[in-house]
Amino acid sequence: MGTLTSLLVLSFLIFFHELGHFLAARFFGVHVEVFSIGFGKKVFSKVIGKTEYCFSLIPLGGYVQMKGQDDSDPKKTSTDTDSYSIQSPWKRIVILLAGPFANFLLAFFLYLAIGAMGVTKYAPTIGKIVENSAAFEAGLMENDRIVMINGVLIRAWEDVSTLIQKSQEAITIKVERQGAVHTFSILPKISESTTMFGETIQKKMLGIAPNGQTITLTYGVSELPQFAYEQTLKATTLIITGLQKLIEGVVSPKEMGGIISIVKVTSDASDAGLIALFTLTALISVNLGVFNLLPIPALDGGHIVFNAYELVTRKKPSEALFTSLTMAGWALLLSLMTFTIYNDIDRLIHGN
Repeated sequence: MGTLTSLLVLSFLIFFHELGHFLAARFFGVHVEVFSIGFGKKVFSKVIGKTEYCFSLIPLGGYVQMKGQDDSDPKKTSTDTDSYSIQSPWKRIVILLAGPFANFLLAFFLYLAIGAMGVTKYAPTIGKIVENSAAFEAGLMENDRIVMINGVLIRAWEDVSTLIQKSQEAITIKVERQGAVHTFSILPKISESTTMFGETIQKKMLGIAPNGQTITLTYGVSELPQFAYEQTLKATTLIITGLQKLIEGVVSPKEMGGIISIVKVTSDASDAGLIALFTLTALISVNLGVFNLLPIPALDGGHIVFNAYELVTRKKPSEALFTSLTMAGWALLLSLMTFTIYNDIDRLIHGN
């Protein structure tokens, strides 16, 4: 059941991405010949209007085949008024951006749903206090519940860290202790910390940790858009930072996962509940949007670069260069897919 859920999630994400391209293409009057979920042999297809909608054998992606545009044959163009190739560069760029934008938009909607259903977070209640830390010296105690920092109401533990990092001087912190509210002025100390990527950094810290209690926060109608925007932005930043750390060598390429990993974690998330599944789906959707914007020929980002070049220089890239780079892009993507599947199989064999 979990595997089926994973495949449905992937198909839905691909559909939404391609729907973005489809709607933008139709908005500019471009004829869409094929709208496919998956690659390879078509296992089901139906022609509606002038467009063939189909499911293909390999559910690892999808495509919108527009008139005058064919990644398998970059030389294939059309001079008809309803073709992709006859459109001005900026219109083509909008069509290309529409797919990744749809993924970010989907993530935003999923976070709206998550915020409405309720988000589980650590309660702002102090557990461990590091000896000789700023909090220890100020007199904070275990089980103190942090209610306010610098006049800002604290709803969850993550708010504490955020406000500490934003402060440029001593912070005013109010805590509830045995029914009474106590106020402290504390100057955070610069201490070593480890990021999720294993890097050692210097950051401002009070020397406290949550006691492990959790709360469920439900956001009101007026709060939901801001929550969804912040979560979408946070997911996007996380993906981009992860790519940066991969390029820098901080993260090993062996940490990369492919379709098997996606199916596995999505299956686990579906077992954990609807909110976990929505959260992971939103993250994968953002990942898909960011990945497709990479300037790799054969991806949306690569095509955007070609069209931006034409927009600026008023001339198209040479056909030979365009074809060579597109084929190289496909080779890179296939190599990357093979490598990530190898990593997935290696993890399964070694139980990681």
